[in-house]
Amino acid sequence: MTVLTSAGAAVALAAGSLVALASVPAQAAAGATLPFTSVEAESATTTGTRIGPDYTQGSLASEASGRQAVRLTAGQRVEFTAPRTANALNLAYSVPDGQSGTLNVYVNGTRLSRTLAVTSKYSYVDTGWIAGSRTHHFYDNARLLLGQTVQPGDKVAVESTGTQVTVDVADFEQVAAAAGQPAGSVSVTSKGADPSGQGDSTQAFRDAIAAAQGGTVWIPPGDYRITSSLSGVQNVTLQGAGSWYSIVHTSRFIDQSSSAGNVRIRDFAVIGEVTERVDSAPDNFVNGSLGPGSSVSGMWIQHLKVGLWLTGNNDNLVVENNRILDTTADGLNLNGNARGVRVRNNFLRNQGDDALAMWSLYAPDTNSSFDNNTITQPNLANGIAVYGGTDIAVRNNLVSDTNALGSGIAVSNQKFLDPFSPLAGTITVDGNTLVRTGAINPNWNHPMGALRVDSYDSAINATVNITNTTITDSPYSAFEFVSGGGQGYPVRGVTVSGATVRNTGTVVVQAEAQGAATFRDVTATQVGAAGVYNCPYPANSGAFTLTDGGGNSGWNSAWSDCSTWPQPGQSNPQPDPTRNLAKGRPATATGSQDVYTPGRAVDGDANSYWESANNAFPQSLTVDLGAGYAVRRLVLKLPPSSAWGARTETVTVLGSTDGSSFSTVVGAQGYRFDPATGNTATVSLPAGTNLRHLRLTVTGNTGWPAGQFSEVEAYLTS
Repeated sequence: MTVLTSAGAAVALAAGSLVALASVPAQAAAGATLPFTSVEAESATTTGTRIGPDYTQGSLASEASGRQAVRLTAGQRVEFTAPRTANALNLAYSVPDGQSGTLNVYVNGTRLSRTLAVTSKYSYVDTGWIAGSRTHHFYDNARLLLGQTVQPGDKVAVESTGTQVTVDVADFEQVAAAAGQPAGSVSVTSKGADPSGQGDSTQAFRDAIAAAQGGTVWIPPGDYRITSSLSGVQNVTLQGAGSWYSIVHTSRFIDQSSSAGNVRIRDFAVIGEVTERVDSAPDNFVNGSLGPGSSVSGMWIQHLKVGLWLTGNNDNLVVENNRILDTTADGLNLNGNARGVRVRNNFLRNQGDDALAMWSLYAPDTNSSFDNNTITQPNLANGIAVYGGTDIAVRNNLVSDTNALGSGIAVSNQKFLDPFSPLAGTITVDGNTLVRTGAINPNWNHPMGALRVDSYDSAINATVNITNTTITDSPYSAFEFVSGGGQGYPVRGVTVSGATVRNTGTVVVQAEAQGAATFRDVTATQVGAAGVYNCPYPANSGAFTLTDGGGNSGWNSAWSDCSTWPQPGQSNPQPDPTRNLAKGRPATATGSQDVYTPGRAVDGDANSYWESANNAFPQSLTVDLGAGYAVRRLVLKLPPSSAWGARTETVTVLGSTDGSSFSTVVGAQGYRFDPATGNTATVSLPAGTNLRHLRLTVTGNTGWPAGQFSEVEAYLTS
C-alpha cells in the first residue's frame, strides 16, 4: 500500500447542514434532509469563553457538538450569523447542576421581549447500575418562536442574564404557519381538552380517539396536559397543527402491548417531564405496539426516557421526519419482532443510550432498516446499534460525537438477555458518515472504534457488508473487530469496501477478535499511530486475518507492541531489544489438535501449547509480528514438565514481509528438546534477516506425530 498525504481538516457538524467550518465536507448522501440549519457556538462571535475540544468522559466539552462550546457568565453573549431565513430558534445548552435562568435574545442588536428559559432540570443523569457510566447528559434544548423573520446574514445573539450558560449549537428554522383542521376530524377540544395546559385532557383524548375510529383526531394549536398513558389506539390518525404549535405534555403518551394497527401519528410535539432514567418505568412516547401498517412522522419528541420502545407487532411501521431530543435512554429501540420497519430521515440529539437500536430479544428483527438519519451526541452508548437480527440495513446515516461506551455504528451479538437472536442473513452497512465517533470504554480501559463489529456473546457468522463509509476525526480507531465479552468468539464474513478514513487518532483497523475480514478500496490519510492494531484478546483466542482485496492505501503499517495501546497521534514505539516480538501476536496454523490452538504458542505461558493435526506432516505455525523486524534469534519451547519426554523436532524457518510470499531463512534442522535442560531450543537467524511473518514448518517429531510448541519467541538480539 502507498501512504497518501492530505490537508484534510476537521469536520464540524452542524445538525441541519454543514456550516463551512472545515475543508472536508460530509458525504452528501448521508444524513437526514432537515428543516433547519445549525451553527456551532464556537464558530460564532462571543464575549464568553470557548471550551474544548475535549474527549474526556465526564467533561462538559466532551458531550458538545464538535467537542467544543462557549461558556457565558452574566452579561456575556454569543452572536450567531443567521445562515438562512428563519423565524424560530432552538438552542442546545448546559447550565450548572441545580440551576435555572434565562437568556436574552437579540436580533440585529435589538432585544426581543421574549426570553429563552434554560434549566438543569433534565440534565445530570446518573445510571450507577450501568458499568462504566458517570454523571452524563449535561446538555438540553430550548426553543423559541422569534416573532419575526430574520434573513441570511442577520445577527442573532443570546445573552446570559445571570446564570452561567454553556452554549453549544443553534438551530435556525423557518416554521410554516399552523395547519388547519382536516375535514371530518374530531377535535380533542370538542371532547373537553384544555389547550391552556391547566386542565387534565387525558379523558378528552381518549374520547376523541374512540369517536374517530377509522378517521382523524385533531389536536389544535395549544398546550395539552395528559396525566396517564393512552391505550387501545388503533385504526386512527392523531394529527396536530405542527410540532411548534400543538404540544402534548406527558411523560407517557401511548402504552399498549398490542394494536390492530393502521395508526398514524403526525405533526405535533410530545414533551415530557422525565428527569431520571428508571428502566422499569414506561416513560416513553410510544411503549409497545402501534400495530401493522402504522406510521409516525413530523413529531417533536423531548424529555422522555425513550422516544419509541417498540415490542410486539409493528410490521411495516414507518418512522420518518421526526426530531427526538434529550431522552435519558434510547431514541428508538426495535425490541425484537420488528418486521419490515423503516426508520428514516429523523434527527436525534442528546440521547442517554443508543440513539437508534435494533435489539433482537424474544424474536429477531428482520428486514428492517435505519436510513438517512442524522444523529448527534449520544452520551452513553452508540449512535446506531444492531444487536442481532436477520437481514438488517443501516444506510446513509450521519452520526457524530459519540461519548463513553459508544461507537458511531455497532454491529453486535451482545444479547443482554435471553432469548436472543444473533446476527443472521446479510447485514448491510452502506453509505454512512461517522464524524468524531468512538470513545474510550472505561470497562475495557481501551478504545471503541468509530464502527465496531462485536462478537460479544457469540460468533458472528452472518454476511456483514460495510460499504462506502466515510470516517472523519475519530479520536481513536476507525474500524474495530472485537469480542467484547472477553470470550474470544470469532468475527467472520465481513467485507469492508469503498471506505475513506481521515484523521483517525490511532489506527484504521483495531482487530482484537479471531476471525477475518476483507478490505477493498479503503483509503486512509492522516493516520495517528499506525494502520493496523492486530492483537487478539484474550491472547490465545486466535488471529484475525486481514485480506487485502486491492485498492487500499495509506494504512500499511502495523502497531508493533501488543503490550501497549496506541495513544492518539503516537508513533510506533522503538522496539525493546529484549522484548519477545511474538508474544501476544496473531498466530495461525495449517491445523490444530482439539483445544491446542495456535494462539497458545504466543500467549506467554510455557505450560500451554499448540499441537498440529496428527499424522499429517508437514505442519506450519505462522506468527504475524505486526511489522518488519531484523530478527536474530528464536527461542522454541515445549512445556517444562518432565512428563514431556525428550524429543527432536525437524523445523524449517521461513519469513515473509507481506504474508503471502515466504522464503527460507534457516533450512530444515533437528532441534532437541529435553526437560532436563528446560525443554527449549534456540535458533540463530542469519544477519540480514528481515521479516514480519515468521513461519515454522515441522516435518518430523520423534516424540509425537505432530508439530508442537508451547512458546515461539522472537528477539532482535543474537
